Amino acid sequence: MVSASETLPSHAMPPLPAGQRLRAWLYRNEAVRGYLLLSPTLLVMVGLMVLPLLGMLAMSFFTQKYVTIDYSFTLDNYWTIFEPSSTPAYFLGIPFYLHKPIYLLLLFKSILISLASTAAVVLLAYPMAYFLAFRVTKHKMAWLILITVPFWTSYLLRVFAWKIILGYNGVINSGLVSLGIIDKPLEFLLYNPFAVIITLAHAWAAVAILPIYVSLEKIDRSLLEAATDLGDSRLERFLRITLPLSLPGTIAASLLVFIPTVGDYITPTLVGGTSGIMIGNVVQSLFSKGNNAPLAAAVSVVSMMTITIMVCIFLWSVGRSRMTRREI
Repeated sequence: MVSASETLPSHAMPPLPAGQRLRAWLYRNEAVRGYLLLSPTLLVMVGLMVLPLLGMLAMSFFTQKYVTIDYSFTLDNYWTIFEPSSTPAYFLGIPFYLHKPIYLLLLFKSILISLASTAAVVLLAYPMAYFLAFRVTKHKMAWLILITVPFWTSYLLRVFAWKIILGYNGVINSGLVSLGIIDKPLEFLLYNPFAVIITLAHAWAAVAILPIYVSLEKIDRSLLEAATDLGDSRLERFLRITLPLSLPGTIAASLLVFIPTVGDYITPTLVGGTSGIMIGNVVQSLFSKGNNAPLAAAVSVVSMMTITIMVCIFLWSVGRSRMTRREI
């Protein structure tokens, strides 16, 4: 049997309908098909993330005039943040030569608290992920579901639970008093940066376990067996094989914890007190009680840029270190 396309010359073939031409064009362009599949997600990201960020960036160049906003372009908000001063303000012995050092000082303090929280989270999460990947042989799915149990409750409730645990008449103080270890409740457990770090570490530990577990689970067990056959001890095998191969998951977990905790304001509000406030509390206060949305937007932009630069430098240094090791 001979088809119609073989019996008729190409110029005599009737044109295809528009729908078929569009289908054929999409079939030839793989990139366009990919973007079409992603279009719902891209629309949501543009509408809920990109546009608000652009709006906040634009707001940072305006000024607040009592109850109204002056939409004239100005850098006054950024000058307020970075205006130099001859008289320094000190934090942990570090001088801040700024006229209003509160913004950058609290940003620096927030970064330190987040770094401490991230370190605590990784130290808590890594042994758990290691246990799941190398020791648990049955019912792994049940263990993974149990890890997500803290996420079944509200983040606010989890933070508030630590306020009850660390409070003046909380679980720890009541237990120590009942056991006769202390005569009166300890006052330093709550409303300080240490309480913020503990609460953040507990609240975000489950987030860090999963990426570390995935990286550990993907490690080829034959490499560990080969290291053992070549005489490596358990510690040497861990330091030379397990830890380097699990670094991608550990780095991802660190970033997943560090980035959102810098701007957290619920935790320092509930358990931080006056000594545990972070940059997120200042931004929230400027937007609400301070009625100065442009300055709050400028502080937010500076915070985001600082965190972005830190993360880029961190990733660049990690990539450079790995390339150097490969060359060696």
